Amino acid sequence: MDDMKKSSCEVFAQYSSYWTFIANCVFNGFLSYTATMLNIVTIYAIRKTSSLPETSKTLLLSLAVSDVGVGLLIEPFYISLLVKGLQQSPSGCSTNKVFEIIVVLFSTASFWGVVTISIDRFLALHFHLRYQELVTQKRAVAVVISIWLLSTFLSSMKLWLPPNTHSLFLCIGTVIGLLLTTLVYIRIYLTVRRHKNQIQVQQVQNAAPNGEIANFASLIKSAIGTFYVYLVFLVCYLPIFICFTAIAIYGQSVALNIFLPFSCTLVSLNSSLNPVIYCWKMKHIRHAIMNILRKMSWLRDRAAH
Repeated sequence: MDDMKKSSCEVFAQYSSYWTFIANCVFNGFLSYTATMLNIVTIYAIRKTSSLPETSKTLLLSLAVSDVGVGLLIEPFYISLLVKGLQQSPSGCSTNKVFEIIVVLFSTASFWGVVTISIDRFLALHFHLRYQELVTQKRAVAVVISIWLLSTFLSSMKLWLPPNTHSLFLCIGTVIGLLLTTLVYIRIYLTVRRHKNQIQVQQVQNAAPNGEIANFASLIKSAIGTFYVYLVFLVCYLPIFICFTAIAIYGQSVALNIFLPFSCTLVSLNSSLNPVIYCWKMKHIRHAIMNILRKMSWLRDRAAH
C-alpha cells in the first residue's frame, strides 16, 4: 500500500526529517520544565493573593492547572513519541490514541478557560455595579466544573468517533470559542471607550468619585491583561487549528505531517507564556510571585551559608 494511504495511527513519524525531531525534542524538553514550574508558582501566587476576587481566582486556577497538565503529562508523552519517530519505530495506534485524548483534555480545558476569563472580564466591565451579584463563587465553580466535564467528553469522543469526524467536532468547537471571544473583546473595547469618555467628562465637571475612577481603571488593566492571554493563545493555537482543519477536509499529507510537530510545540509554548503574562500584566499576581522568588532566594542563600 502507498505510504500516503497508511493508517492515521502512524502519525507523522514517517514524513518528518531527522532535524525536525531533534529540534522539537529540545524545545519540548525545555517547555515541559518551564510550563510545569512557572504554573506551579503561579498557582501558589494566585492562592496567596488576597486582593484577587475569589471568582477570578477560581477561573485563573483552572487555567493554570490545565497548563500544569501540559507540562507534566503532554510534554513528556510527546517527547517519547518524537523519540520513537527519530528511531523510525512509530508508536502503536492505542498509544497515539491515549496521547490525543490527553492533549484534547488539557488543551480544551485551557481553551475554554481563556474564553471564560474573557467573558468574566466583559461582565466586570459592562455590569461593574452588579458584577458581584451576577458572578458568584458558586457560579464560577459550576462553570469550571462544566469546562472540565466538556473537555473530558470531547477527549473521550476519540474512542468511538472516526479521526476525521472527531477533528471536525474540535474545529467547530474552536471556531465557536474564537468567534465568541473575539465578539467579547470587541464589546470590551467599546465598553472601555464609552466609560472612559464618561469618566473624562465627569472629571472635568468634578463629578466622578476617585474610588470609582480607580476601580474602573483596575478593571481596564485586568481586561487588557486577559486580552494578552487570549492574543498569545490565538497565535499559539491557530497553526494547529489550521492543520487539523486541513486533515479533516483533505486527509493526511506529507506537508501537513511535517507541519504538525511544530504546531504541537507551539501549542505547548502557550502553557509557558500564560504565567509570564499573569506576572507582566496583573499587578497583584506579579507582586505575589516576586515575594515567592525572594523567599526562595533567601532560603537558598541561608542553606548555602
